[in-house]
Amino acid sequence: MPARVMKEFQAPRGLPRKTASVCPECIKVIPAVVREKEGRVIMEKTCRAHGYFWDIISNDVDFYLRMEVYAHDGVGYENPYYDKFRGCPTTCGMCSHHKSHTGLALVDLTNRCNLKCPVCFANANAAGYVFEPTREQIYFMLKTLREQKPVGTVAVQFSGGEPTLSPLFLDAVSMSRDLGFKQVQVATNGIRVANEPGFAQACRDSGLHTLYLQFDGLDDEIYRKVRGVPLLKVKQKAIQAARETHSPASELAAGKPDKPLSVVLVPTLVGGFNEKEIWPTVKFAIDNIDVVRGVNFQPVALTARIPDKDRFQMRFTQSDLVRILCTEGPFEKSDFFPVPSVAPISELVSIIHGEEKMTLTTHPGCGCATFAFVSKDGEKITPLPRFMDVDGFFENVESMIERYRDARFARVRTAVAGARLLHDVAKYFDFSKSPEGLNEKNCVKVIAGIFTEGNKEALAKFTWRTLYIGNMHFQDAYDYDIQRLMRCDIHYAVPDGRVIPFCSYNSGPIYRTEVERKFSIPIPDWQRAKSQSGLQLKTIETMGVNGEVIVDPEYYKVRALKGAPGMAST
Repeated sequence: MPARVMKEFQAPRGLPRKTASVCPECIKVIPAVVREKEGRVIMEKTCRAHGYFWDIISNDVDFYLRMEVYAHDGVGYENPYYDKFRGCPTTCGMCSHHKSHTGLALVDLTNRCNLKCPVCFANANAAGYVFEPTREQIYFMLKTLREQKPVGTVAVQFSGGEPTLSPLFLDAVSMSRDLGFKQVQVATNGIRVANEPGFAQACRDSGLHTLYLQFDGLDDEIYRKVRGVPLLKVKQKAIQAARETHSPASELAAGKPDKPLSVVLVPTLVGGFNEKEIWPTVKFAIDNIDVVRGVNFQPVALTARIPDKDRFQMRFTQSDLVRILCTEGPFEKSDFFPVPSVAPISELVSIIHGEEKMTLTTHPGCGCATFAFVSKDGEKITPLPRFMDVDGFFENVESMIERYRDARFARVRTAVAGARLLHDVAKYFDFSKSPEGLNEKNCVKVIAGIFTEGNKEALAKFTWRTLYIGNMHFQDAYDYDIQRLMRCDIHYAVPDGRVIPFCSYNSGPIYRTEVERKFSIPIPDWQRAKSQSGLQLKTIETMGVNGEVIVDPEYYKVRALKGAPGMAST
């Protein structure tokens, strides 16, 4: 029998609850309490040296508590980097106490960029050095991820900086494909994809599946303030470039369907600034649903020292996003489920197939999502829970987990479970309310196939126009909850073999600084090395926010845009 990939949630539920956090000033670990106050959920903490702090966790206490109902823990790692636990977050690597294996791995290919954005986690110019892993380091990081136990990482996202500026970007994508990653993504601003003819197809030919596209809305004034320049046309060109790609010839020759690059729009949300762009962004995604598969909103992480008044205005939570989607769109709060709600499905699939499968077991406070079915004319949006009893389905899955873990079913579990699913699934759907063309016969076969086939081909049969709408709320030093950190499943691979949670890499102790200093070179040395290699180098003044941007024209060319208004750093 496969090892379990899910277990009971071990953190406290309900309010108030005790946890640990960090002091926003000295980053020492300090006690914290999460409690209700006037319909909100807040965190309070006191540092002996720097005093009292509080912040908003959720603006809707009922929504927050409902998310907790679906919490599950993972089983962590059988082969952690650190065997001994010395305290969280002081031994991120992973350590033996981390609760979740990697759901999505991030690999930074460079900290260079062709934009200067105040909300960015990575900044070569401000840092004063260039972090750009070698081919050997990239391969080592990818191989480390695939060799994790009990579940090797199956999804990787290349990030930065702007990862497409790395001269090894396409090589890294090919390595990922050859090492067996099932989903290969790039977090990109889309500039190179939009402006370099043939680049999007080269990405697809190398094995890339998805553009995780920075997208701040449909108003260029937003881009001017946040990114320094108007970028809406660039985003539209990047999406069109993705639309025009085709599957690699090898996949077509093998009889696989022709699939272009898919796109996920990724807006950063800042309270009091760009909430009005939320619903127009969803509508834009619907208008481009042939290539846009989802919108993943990211409430801004406030990593700088910010006065309380400004911080509370800028703070944007999961509940705020859901409120706006329900007010301006056809959604209800009950349409949204936290990330770990799907963990029992992974547990059952693991049992059926006799091997451990990737399981998402983040803290319920980290993110939530829904799936929406869109009519052919784009006018009608039907969230999945409107015609499916999601809670009843989850309860049935959990009851099946115990039934089919019995070793006596080892040889016949796939056939038995598949037949049972075919029998059971239909009762959780009301097809009188389902989208046009979705009926009992085709829906049940697809869902049962996901369990019994356990591969992407089963999902490929799911051909209705569906859109993922979700969010991932990364932490900062003000709302830092170590119970959340211990369950993070978005992890950075770094060149020394460690795998570090997102929210300790970019906030709290900020491992990014340590890693990049260890494996980087000063900008002048980088320029000298590139010049000695025979490449023509220059720096260009651009974006008008933080000075120069390092650009290697051998791999990327951009027209300098001077005098664009910038957004002052705090």
